[in-house]
Amino acid sequence: EVLLVESGGGMVQPGGSLTLACAASGFTFSTYSMSWVRLAPGKGLEWVSDIDSGGSIETYGDSVKGRFTISRDNAKNTLYLQMNNPKPEDTARYYCVRGDRTTYSTGYYFRGQGTRVTVSS
Repeated sequence: EVLLVESGGGMVQPGGSLTLACAASGFTFSTYSMSWVRLAPGKGLEWVSDIDSGGSIETYGDSVKGRFTISRDNAKNTLYLQMNNPKPEDTARYYCVRGDRTTYSTGYYFRGQGTRVTVSS
């Protein structure tokens, strides 16, 4: 059974930092690209970032480019999202997804239950 468990969410001030984690199990993590997507209040799901299976190729959505960093530790089966200089508009529930942006766009993918992030002063 594919299982993705996000953690690390909470409240953070604008300009602060927060790191999210996603623990993966039930599949060979090191052979899959992974993504982060988010659901903001009143909005649709938004793809945020993805990383290739080896962790060497990262891509980002325009709204987070230069502020967020995706990474992974294949030895620990864990995906990360470091959020630097978050803005109130980054407030959302963040989900990790098995697969890259292309996989996400098909609408057929595994995702976790998410972790909520609130950016507020």
